[in-house]
Amino acid sequence: MNRVILFNKPFGVLSQFTDKGTEGSTRPTLSAFIDQPGFYPAGRLDRDSEGLMVLTDNGALQARIAHPKYKHPKTYLVQVEGRPDAAALDALRRGVTLKDGPTKPAEIAQIDTPEGLWDRDPPVRFRKTVPDAWLRITIREGRNRQVRRMTAHVGLPTLRLIRWGIGTWQLNDLAPGAWRWASETGA
Repeated sequence: MNRVILFNKPFGVLSQFTDKGTEGSTRPTLSAFIDQPGFYPAGRLDRDSEGLMVLTDNGALQARIAHPKYKHPKTYLVQVEGRPDAAALDALRRGVTLKDGPTKPAEIAQIDTPEGLWDRDPPVRFRKTVPDAWLRITIREGRNRQVRRMTAHVGLPTLRLIRWGIGTWQLNDLAPGAWRWASETGA
């Protein structure tokens, strides 16, 4: 039986167990939160992003979760600077062309501020003269910083990015820095 852990990665945490890149670094890693040996993340989440990470102790399952050819949908709650208009949302739905090529179409919905969302530490910058909005974005690829680059491409820079779901796994009420066991096929 493959074992699966769902983890809510806080802002500022590296999505790896060690920080070998910087000698003497004090940047927090997964090892500060998960003490189960033999587990590895199935995919990455940028240091400045928050939310769901799936970890497993099975290499084949790890590859199936992370590899784009399996097309596991990844859903994000994204706070953007500015007010999206129909043209920007339609462009994201169709796919936009980034420096590394066109993106596949995305599922996009403008949503109200998510209820029960935890405060981020440090807080997102607030500007009285610039409005912000929340989007729910689902993609089926996983390029480096893809969602941030997509929203910037349509004039909506990302202020906060929270991965809410991967396939059938979702954060639900999992607090930042906490983890729970999950089944191989879903939350």
